[in-house]
Amino acid sequence: MSWKEEVKEESFINEELIKQILIDKKEPTEEEFNNVLKKAYSNQRLELDEVAILINSSSKERVDKIFKAAKEIKEHVYGHRVVLFAPLYIGNKCTNNCTYCGFKVENTDTERLTLTMKNIEEEVTALENEGHKRLILVYGTHPDYSADFIADTVRKVYSVKNDNGTIRRVNINASPMNVDDYKKILDAGIGTYQIFQETYHQETYQKVHIRGEKANYKWRLFGLDRAMEAGIVDVGLGVLFGLYDWRFEILGLMQHVIHLENKYGVGPHTISFPRLKDSNGLLVDNKYFVNDDEFKRIIAILRLSVPYTGLILTAREDAELRKECMNFGVSQIDAGTHIELQGYSKDKKEEQDLKKEQFKIGDTRSLDEVMRELMLDGFIPSFCTACYRLGRTGEHFMEFSKPGFIHNFCTPNGLLTLYEYLEDYASEETKKAGIDLIKKELETLNLGDAKNSINEKLKKIVSGERDLYY
Repeated sequence: MSWKEEVKEESFINEELIKQILIDKKEPTEEEFNNVLKKAYSNQRLELDEVAILINSSSKERVDKIFKAAKEIKEHVYGHRVVLFAPLYIGNKCTNNCTYCGFKVENTDTERLTLTMKNIEEEVTALENEGHKRLILVYGTHPDYSADFIADTVRKVYSVKNDNGTIRRVNINASPMNVDDYKKILDAGIGTYQIFQETYHQETYQKVHIRGEKANYKWRLFGLDRAMEAGIVDVGLGVLFGLYDWRFEILGLMQHVIHLENKYGVGPHTISFPRLKDSNGLLVDNKYFVNDDEFKRIIAILRLSVPYTGLILTAREDAELRKECMNFGVSQIDAGTHIELQGYSKDKKEEQDLKKEQFKIGDTRSLDEVMRELMLDGFIPSFCTACYRLGRTGEHFMEFSKPGFIHNFCTPNGLLTLYEYLEDYASEETKKAGIDLIKKELETLNLGDAKNSINEKLKKIVSGERDLYY
């Protein structure tokens, strides 16, 4: 089946239901609001009407309670750890014409490039030299980026070793495929497969996706169904906030979550919430642009709605806002980000050029700078990939995550990967902040007998061993 063929399944996005729920829960009572918070604290996924109660609770008092709950729930599930990764753009050729994207086909002044295997080796080497262990590979929609090509690029990334540098987890952001093609990529050892619907509102979707494969709403909507049917158990959802009403989009995301849980027994591994940013030839009505206060509410509401799911905050946002948003339930961020093709191996002093990039990024700090700030704020920067290599994925991961047990692995493994970074790549200032943080965590965490084991592994890292985990 190709994208040009009709998807026969009925859409699981019920727009009328979403609109009606938002009306029905327009003025939630204090009892309704408190009951939703209580359920979120119990690590249960919320239903649509419960999410709508949070959306429509806009008083400062209630918003502050939502923010507080989001922070506490994230810490209960994942502890203080925050996973770090970097995006690596493999190719920006594209046949789509999306009104918000700098890579759209009508942008004839965009510099088009597809990395060769040698280019990929250079980029990965540069990323490893910075200390990265986790990447997400990004591809345009183009015949050149077939499943075979993507699988080959994944294998190439994994093959690049540089001193202690190695990439241990490769996630993918690419166009929807058929089941057979997903299996090819799965065989290459990918982690999470990410597809953002961009907007769940179909009329808006058709307005902003003018031509190409992406204009097929249902082919994209059911893209992760086919991925899961192929055996990819970790999938990632996302909305580009600013295309349509953010309230509608949150409930659209939740309908997608519920659909996957009902059909496959497990929902998304991650949810992303990028916000519309400037790009080459941006052509979008600003009626639905999301301001900073709304953006912070979106993150916190999502954390309460799916307490056990990873939430990804990208470098589209500036450093100051990202720092603030870390307190609202974020569990993953990118750092040291370059989205220009060959951006990691080139001179980092160049200014951003929107003719070379998909959109404008806001946080241009190095990985070292981001990690230092996280640690000074009490977070544990983590490059851990233990769950994936030990089979704690998909439904099995959720068995640990939903009750809040996963932090028993996240915290020790986060400390170990952080210590690797401090030994191999950190500046002196960052290393000092990291040693202080690890010492504090080991003193205050209730790890029982595991504390001695962690200390032994830390000693092994000092003596040269790497990739130690629980």
